[in-house]
Formats: sequence, C-alpha cells, structure tokens
Amino acid sequence: MGPLSWLVLAPLVGILVLLVLPASQTRLIKAVGIGFAAVPAVLAGYLYAAFRPAQEGFQFVERATWFTFVYPNARSGPGTWQEVPIAYGMGVDGLSLPLVLLAAIVGFLAAVASVGYAKRVKEYFLFFLLLQAGTLGAFATTSTLLFFIFFEVVLVASFFLIGVWGSERREEAAYQFLIYNGLGSLLMLLAFVWIFNAVLSFDVPEIGKRLGEAYLSPGTQAFVFALLFLGFAVKLPMFPFHTWMLRAHTEAPPAMSMILSGVLLKLGAYGMLRFAVGFFPEVAYRAATFLVVMGLVNLLYGAFAALVQKSLKMVIVYSSLSHMGLVLLGIAAFNTLGFQGAVFQMVSHGLIAALLFFLAGAFTERFGTTEFSALGGIGKKLPYLSGVLLVAAMASLGLPLMAGFVSEVQVYVGLFTSALRTYAWIALLGLVLTAAYWLRAVTRATYGPLDPETERRPLSDLRFAEWVPALALVGLIVFLGVYPASLSVVIAQGLAPFSPPVALLP
Repeated sequence: MGPLSWLVLAPLVGILVLLVLPASQTRLIKAVGIGFAAVPAVLAGYLYAAFRPAQEGFQFVERATWFTFVYPNARSGPGTWQEVPIAYGMGVDGLSLPLVLLAAIVGFLAAVASVGYAKRVKEYFLFFLLLQAGTLGAFATTSTLLFFIFFEVVLVASFFLIGVWGSERREEAAYQFLIYNGLGSLLMLLAFVWIFNAVLSFDVPEIGKRLGEAYLSPGTQAFVFALLFLGFAVKLPMFPFHTWMLRAHTEAPPAMSMILSGVLLKLGAYGMLRFAVGFFPEVAYRAATFLVVMGLVNLLYGAFAALVQKSLKMVIVYSSLSHMGLVLLGIAAFNTLGFQGAVFQMVSHGLIAALLFFLAGAFTERFGTTEFSALGGIGKKLPYLSGVLLVAAMASLGLPLMAGFVSEVQVYVGLFTSALRTYAWIALLGLVLTAAYWLRAVTRATYGPLDPETERRPLSDLRFAEWVPALALVGLIVFLGVYPASLSVVIAQGLAPFSPPVALLP
C-alpha cells in the first residue's frame, strides 16, 4: 500500500475511531474528525512535493488483482471462456494530482468550518469523512470501475449531509440531488460497461491503448461519448441539468456547500476531460462547436441570473454555474492552452467557491439569511468579514495576481487561438457581467446605511476558527495568482496525452 491508498483510508480509519466514541463527547468527536480530515491534506502535500513533472504517465502507481471475471471469448468462438483480471488501481498524473490537492485542502478546511455545528455531531463527521474518502478516491484511482464506486459513495454521503443537516427544505433538495446525479451516474456506468465489453479492461491506461486497436464504428464511438458527456454534464452541472445545484446549495449546510461547489462539481469536469475527451478525442473534436455553445450558455445564463439575485448565496450559486461554463470553453478550444486553462479553472474556482460559500455560511449564522436587505451596511460593523468577502469577489471576477485571472487568461487565449475564435468574442461578455454582478453584490451587502436593528445587535467579526479557512483559502488564491507555474507545470504533464493529433488541429 502506497500513499494514495492511505490518502483514501485515512478518513475511513477516522470513521472507525468515531464509531467507538460516545455521541456525548462532541469536542473529542470534532477534534478526531478534523484531525483525520487533515491527514489527506498532509499526504497530498507530500504527493505534490514528490511528483516529477518530467516523468510521463501516472505516478505513485499501486496495482493489484482485485478479482477475476470469467468472460466469453469472442475471438475463440462461441462456448469458450477466458479469465479477465479486474485490478485495484491507484495513480495520479498532472490532471488528477491538482484535484487531489484541491479535495484534500478544501475537505480539511470544511471540517474546520464545521466546528460550530451542534446537531448530531457524531453522525455528521461520519458522513463527512465518508464524503472525503469518496472524492479523494475518485480523483486518485486509475480504474473506471473504482471511479464509479467512489462516485456512488460521494452521492450517498452527500445525500445524508444535505438531507439531515440542511435547512428547512433539505429533504426535497437531497432527493433532487440524488435523482439527478443518480441518473448521471447510470449513464456513466453504461458507458464504462460498453467500453469494458470492447477492450476487457477497466484500467484507464489500458483502455487508452486498446481502444485504438479495437474497432468501434463511428456511430458507436459517438454513442458512448454521448453517454459519458451527458453523465458528467449533470455533475458539472451544464444547463439545463443545473436545477439540482440551485436547490442543493440553498439547503445544504455551509461546510457541505464548500465541498459541493469547491470539489464535487469538479468531478463532472474531470470525468468529462479524463474519460469522454480522453477516450474519444476525435468525437470530442467534432463536437467542439456544441461544447462551445453550451459553455457560452452556462457562462452567460449564470452571469445574467447572478446579476438579478436578491441574496448573496444565490449570487454565489449562479456564479459557480457561470464559471463552470469557462471549463467547457477551455475543453472546446481543443488545444493544450485551452485544456490547461480548463484544469486551472477547476482548481482556482474550487478555492474561490469554497471561500465564498464559507463566507455565506458566516453571514447566515449571524443574520439567519444572506438577503441583501438584511446585510446592507455591515462593512461598518464587521470590517474583517466584509473585507474577506471583497477579496473573494475580486478573485472570482478575475482580478490580476489572483488564481481566477490566470485560468481565465488561459481559457480565453486558448479559445482565441482555436478554430472557434468567433465564439471567444461573445464569451468576453462574461467578463463584463462577472464584474457587474460581483460589484453589485459586494456594495449591496457591505456598503450603504446600516439597518438600525442590525446596529443594535451584538455581532462578532471573524472568530479564530473562521480565520483559519479564510486566511488559508485567500493565501492559496493569491499564491496561485502570483506563482501559477507551481501548478501549471504539473498540469502540463497530465495533458501531454491529450494533445490532439496533427490531423485534428484547426
């Protein structure tokens, strides 16, 4: 067992420890939950430090035969059978390692942000650690079968975290989340089974090799690509499959929203790039116009919707929808710079969205709402909290020297240097709208006259437990904006196999 297995096992060991602790020991339970959530962050840091960008392929590979299928041997004629080993495979490359880092860091900071929870604390951290194990496993595995299993673990854990610890209409939101994402995972499973039937492997590197040798008609390739694309489009989410996200974020507890937008949405983007584009690049290239159109719809619809919202939380929700459109635009560019911008956008948006939803939770705790009508003028009373909100908003609109600026530049330059450069001019409208809705949101929430009732209320600014995730996320956002090569060099290693063939270049 190597570091990647321990990365996933650490939260599971934490679950075993929590099971033997009495539910009344809430302080100890929180300490154990946060402590075991910190272990993957440390291991992810080790993986980043030991990663070699000059080395091709997956690194820290762990592989062992898990079980064996007895499968019909079509080549030897009817009635003959063969043994097909199914492997337990773990490994990371430049595409998955940044997302492992993101999941580990945001997971730990979300655990710290959960320190104030008082409802069924033991059960909460049990499901929280299960969710962390699922997300880390999905990004760290090299097996499509294990990816599906970890994906289902994420769905189950998220369902309970939203349905039990959410707000008033939490059960409705949890079931909507489960139905939408369950249907998406069903499409994904059908595609993985279809691919297995063609190449007799669930191993990602092997699938990449054998798909080139196995003859699949253009129609079959397009069909399997569509299954993968639609399955991950629900998780991304892509318009019009985004409605589950609106309800889930509205009802989910703040720490869950940090992971939901900061990490779980990236499972859809990662799967789309790793599996749909990675397995069927020719089909993806032919679908580039469709991808760029849907990316524009996400980008502009989310931005226009954010511009008319009356609450800070809904601005953040629609902003996430809009920013995931940039990921689609980067993939649609179908060049190395566009792909790199898409992956950098996954990481930068993950950090920024986690910070914004953390702040939304802090406002909700103090005011019971994030409606602008209740928050107006709080900059005078809560200067530090309002200041961090301003920093997060500037990062989201792509201010230079912040991570969002780097990812957006890469996506737009990639799109302008592709065959779809005409669409890039339309996409520039997204930059204007993003600046407009964030400046509107920040001014309505923090400036203007302070409500007399709010002025009389004793309100605390950022507490110590809140400073930790706030400063950590702001620090990472600024660090990636000032020194993007710390991540882009790693990403470039993972995208080398995704470089399109010369025949496909515009």
